[in-house]
Amino acid sequence: MNSRPMPLCDDYELRFESLFHTGRALAFPCDAHGGVRMDGLSEQARQNYLFARAVVGREYASPVVLRSGSTRN
Repeated sequence: MNSRPMPLCDDYELRFESLFHTGRALAFPCDAHGGVRMDGLSEQARQNYLFARAVVGREYASPVVLRSGSTRN
């Protein structure tokens, strides 16, 4: 197990697209592999992240890792 703290990186985001509302998504800062540093999120962002993960396939599509500032078309 890696005991080093994960560095905060704003270069990527983990994006959950809504299955029912085109253009609506939840996005969270992550590393290049999609790892989200939960202790770096606000309480509201942490709740949104956990919700999005729980409803993948029902409310949100499987998340994708994107460079920050990029959008999927």
